[in-house]
Amino acid sequence: MFAPLDDGFLVLEGTSSFLAVARVLRRLPLCIETVEREVVQGLGPDDLVAASAPVGGPLAPALMLIELVRRYGLPLVVLPKDHPGSRRLPVVVSAGPRIRLACGIQRGTHPEQDVLCGGDEFAGLVVSGVPGGVEIEGGPPGLAIRCLPPLSLGV
Repeated sequence: MFAPLDDGFLVLEGTSSFLAVARVLRRLPLCIETVEREVVQGLGPDDLVAASAPVGGPLAPALMLIELVRRYGLPLVVLPKDHPGSRRLPVVVSAGPRIRLACGIQRGTHPEQDVLCGGDEFAGLVVSGVPGGVEIEGGPPGLAIRCLPPLSLGV
């Protein structure tokens, strides 16, 4: 299913979790920091930044994280496997042309930007950046999709 999207946000809501998605809108070097190394991934205007809240919660932190990555180039930090801080991450972020949600992975521990921890109901859902919007594959029955305007930071 195609969902048109310009500079705002697309929010996919299940019964207990959500995924927020935005287009990058420009060329952007994304730094991914791990314990061992730094990887720089190039993003293009139609690529996506997605924030997942696997156990639900407020939407505002997810939108803010997306903006920190796409507007300000904030690097992504990847925790080592079994890091105790992983369970304290209510929202996790991924960026790239195509992002697949998986429920069997640990939050914040995957440097691969094509997979993102999601709630059980979003397992297998795929979002892909395409000109003018987002292509959505899969998802739970009754998936609610809404568009939100861009954040107005006013600073």
